[in-house]
Order: sequence, then C-alpha cells, then structure tokens
Amino acid sequence: MKMSRMTTSGVNAGSMADIAFLLLIFFLVTTTFSEDEGIRSSMPSPCPQGVDCTSEIQGKNIFTIRLNHKDELMANNELISLSELRENIKAFVDNNGDNSCAYCNGTKRKNLSDNPLKAVIALYTDRETSYKSYISVQNELVSAYYELRKELSNRKFQKSVENLTEQELKILKESYPLRISEAN
Repeated sequence: MKMSRMTTSGVNAGSMADIAFLLLIFFLVTTTFSEDEGIRSSMPSPCPQGVDCTSEIQGKNIFTIRLNHKDELMANNELISLSELRENIKAFVDNNGDNSCAYCNGTKRKNLSDNPLKAVIALYTDRETSYKSYISVQNELVSAYYELRKELSNRKFQKSVENLTEQELKILKESYPLRISEAN
C-alpha cells in the first residue's frame, strides 16, 4: 500500500505518561515540607502518690481574661483593648504583694498577685471566639512573660536572653513560671 502524502505519522506518546509519573515521584520524594510548630503548651505533671496536690488559690492571685463571641476582651472584669493586656499582665505577675520576691519590680498593690510563683492566668473563651483573637491573646500572654524574663536576665546576668546558658534559662523560667488555666 502506498501512503498518501497528506497523512502524517503521529508521535508515539505511550511513554509520556510514564515519564510524567516518574517526574511526579521524583519531586514528591525530594521536596521538604516545613513543619508547623503551633502553640507550645505542656500539661502539668501528674500528682505523685501520697501527696495532696489540691491547693486553694487566693482570688487576688488569679488574673481572669475573658474573650466573648464578639471578640471583646475583659481582664479582671474590666473591658480593655488587646494593646493594654501585656502591661496589665506584667503588672499583675511582677507585683510582689507579699514582699517575698527579691527580684520583682512591682508596685506591691494589695489587689494584685502576691508574687510570680503564685500568679495564675485564667483564660476563658466562648465557643464562638475567633481563632485570630484567641491567638492574639496567647501571643500577649507569652510576650508579657518573655519581657519579664528578659528584664530579669539583664539585671541578674547582665546578658540578653539569647546568650544565656541552659541553667540560666531554667532560673528565669522558675522565677517567672507561665501558669495558664484555660476553659470554655
């Protein structure tokens, strides 16, 4: 049979699917995915047997934060803005109401916490609170404690937090322990 001049032979594309599949496998295997860390929080350690771990916390040692469904922020029953929260937390935690804290710079007001070791932040959120507001409040909480630890680092060790040893970091964390209680 004679082939006509008008017909052209087609390109054999049978192996193109195999090549595309191999390229897909190659890029999936060689690609690295960044890992999101999320919010760092840890559960308290279990209570040892034979020890009474139920202790009453005085009302003045609890800083209450409430986020409602409209993302309105209340701190100790006062409506405040997010920008005011960090300074309010720092004043509460660093108060030194019972004069037992040698490193605190607080105002020693009777209606604020006794010392950083007794201070507890209670965070209450509504089921309809936006995730953005919740994360913003968490960020302010962590930032307040970071600033308190940073100030103590400068006073006690004459170093920035980034240049501290593991032991010095442990001292800072024990001096200003982050104690947050969360509930809906």
